Amino acid sequence: MNEHSVALEESWREALAHEFSSPYMHQLKAFLVAQKQAGKHIFPKGSEYFRALDLTPLAEVKVVILGQDPYHGLGQAHGLCFSVRPGVRIPPSLVNIYKEMQTDLGIPPARHGFLEHWARQGVLLLNSVLTVEEAQAASHQGKGWERFTDAVIRKVNDECDAVVFILWGSYAQRKAAFVDTSRHLVLKAPHPSPLSAHNGFFGCGHFSKANTFLQAHGRAPIDWQLPAGPHNN
Repeated sequence: MNEHSVALEESWREALAHEFSSPYMHQLKAFLVAQKQAGKHIFPKGSEYFRALDLTPLAEVKVVILGQDPYHGLGQAHGLCFSVRPGVRIPPSLVNIYKEMQTDLGIPPARHGFLEHWARQGVLLLNSVLTVEEAQAASHQGKGWERFTDAVIRKVNDECDAVVFILWGSYAQRKAAFVDTSRHLVLKAPHPSPLSAHNGFFGCGHFSKANTFLQAHGRAPIDWQLPAGPHNN
């Protein structure tokens, strides 16, 4: 896998050129090719592996929300963490995210789970692992994606100013432990999963805290309210 074979937003392709030329990425590509040749169904589709980066150029990143793995159900994953395609049932964690957003900002829950509106404003919705086999949760962990997304986070940390890192759950908090808190705001809470949301996710106020920080640093706040009718474009 090299940067010339990947259709990727230009600023990220340039920033990550070293990663694409590294042996681990060639091994990762070989793994994915072999999986497909074996008849495995991989989510999301290939053109959406880097969707989070395509929608949120490096210089435009204001907020980073870290997830872990793509959804592994048919038709769910499309390259943004926590987000699902229009018409797909809203996953439980996202239901809880909407509940917290209503408490925090008074925004009524959206009737869909399509989060591209956030991504287009500078919210990098990044999973740690960017692919998964259908119905096999966490099946592509340890294949190289984690190293690649570590590099993405490091680029944001080093090259952007006044970014809010929203880290829900211990996995995300470990992954972004190196972020420079003297330049960026790091917000931590339990994961919004139904298993842990009542342990401190509800009431965390991360959406308003993010906007307060952005405005204090001369950056436009995020409009967290999603459009009523999403369009899959």
